Amino acid sequence: MLPQILPKSKFDEFVGSLSADNRVVAPMAKGPAFAFQEVQTPEDQAAIRMDYDLSILPPKKFLMPQRETLLSFGGRGPENVQPQVQAKPTVILGVQPMDLHAIATLDAAMAKDPADPYYQAKRAVTKIVGLNVAQYANDYQFMADMDTLDAPASGWDLFLTDLGDRWFVEVGSEAGQAMITKCAGFSPAKSDDHAAKVAFDKAKAAACSKRLPYDARYLPELLANSYDSLLWNAVARRCFSCGSCTNVCPTCYCFDVQDKLGLDAASGERVRSWDSCQLRVFAEVAGGENFREHADSRLRHRVFRKGKFILERTGKPGCVGCGRCSTHCVAGISILETFQQIADEAAAEI
Repeated sequence: MLPQILPKSKFDEFVGSLSADNRVVAPMAKGPAFAFQEVQTPEDQAAIRMDYDLSILPPKKFLMPQRETLLSFGGRGPENVQPQVQAKPTVILGVQPMDLHAIATLDAAMAKDPADPYYQAKRAVTKIVGLNVAQYANDYQFMADMDTLDAPASGWDLFLTDLGDRWFVEVGSEAGQAMITKCAGFSPAKSDDHAAKVAFDKAKAAACSKRLPYDARYLPELLANSYDSLLWNAVARRCFSCGSCTNVCPTCYCFDVQDKLGLDAASGERVRSWDSCQLRVFAEVAGGENFREHADSRLRHRVFRKGKFILERTGKPGCVGCGRCSTHCVAGISILETFQQIADEAAAEI
């Protein structure tokens, strides 16, 4: 499956071919920022922004919705319980490399025994069209350190690179090849197209320098050694425990489950929704005991999950360096700065 070229004049035709059999979601402007939204009208299609820098929420929301009904029940007994596994054929268009890596992390986490059937059902009918990036969106990003600046080896169907008047399109799956076959606008990439792609990636690497003072492979060990550090208390003094950081994180997958009863107190539905380890009640158990009652333990737990725990559980990065958590933190806490401070503290102890 060799690379193809799609002239930008044919892009609308390509999106139209995707919409024929799928729900298409794509980045669009949302005020001064960008968000992934469903393409429902010609006006929506015209509003697609393939030049966006960073979306507010990651595209994971179409694989793991903020709120999702798991089952409905109409009375006592298992015979009255109906699972609600909903999966609509979807194409997510314009997913940047770090979010492709984040989806790969979720794929690994949700496949762990027991596998999550709701996520699996959606993932099975979702195709992903990736989008290359030319530079960092802001000073909070550090994808070069986390090795997420380029697309992962798998997990996507097409990957687009902007070459000015045309898209350089790499094919990652048979489904991606089928998308190309369905649209007449594609043609095989030529030598000058390949040279332009190499030049693009070279310029990207030059523009996106590493920002950690150490190789990220040492991060889990550095975190382990920092468990009792006073750093956590110092940073947590600024934390409002609002959960903004986890709500925008592309690799967070914690959720809460609640039963919503109908007025008859017998029927209802079981619903799960995104939850946050930064909220005080997250670690509260029966009897009122809270094993992470204080903000410093909650903040430490989040940073450990991003830099150590998820990696150890899935073999995939828990932090992809997207910078969303730092961008949206109302207290101005930067996970990049925290990772840097951990290294500085470790060096000072030598």
